[in-house]
Amino acid sequence: MTDKRVDDWELVESEQLADYRITRVRRDRRRSPRTGAEHDFIVLQMREWVNVIAVTWEARIVIIEQYRHGTQEVGVEIPGGVVDPGDSGLEQAARRELLEETGYEAEEFVCIGKVTANPAIQDNRCHTFVALGAHAVGEARLEEGEDIAVGEVGIDEVGELIASGRTSHALVIAGFWWFDRWRGEHDEVLQKYLD
Repeated sequence: MTDKRVDDWELVESEQLADYRITRVRRDRRRSPRTGAEHDFIVLQMREWVNVIAVTWEARIVIIEQYRHGTQEVGVEIPGGVVDPGDSGLEQAARRELLEETGYEAEEFVCIGKVTANPAIQDNRCHTFVALGAHAVGEARLEEGEDIAVGEVGIDEVGELIASGRTSHALVIAGFWWFDRWRGEHDEVLQKYLD
């Protein structure tokens, strides 16, 4: 850590610039506590996100493959998405996303960590859940704009997916970091679902 303290920047004014379905764009004018100068900053206002690491009774992770328009490529990820206004909370959103994208449900959901998605320009966080005792209950319920293939990999295969670049989504990789930490501290909880 540094010895120097950084202060908050005073908000001078704020203006909503645009409203799109998944994000709103806001301009904030803030005053630097160091220089007193005012600067404009663009903020993407987004709903909270959830990621789900679903672990089956056979110690396999439920994965999805989907085309990502930003990078124009297919990637291997875990189920996840935005918290919808109708969701009663983060866990309910995680349960819904798992079911919609994969057709799986799980016995127990545990929030294992959160990260800021991109604090330089976004105001939201991504919350990672582990879903224990995951099992298929039907077909995925995809939205019109989704095209997802569902599969499973062994827990020990995740590192290779990341190292090979097949999994390159930063928020998914952060989720697996939280999962590794959680496993180290809660192995007995995980084992209860693997016996």
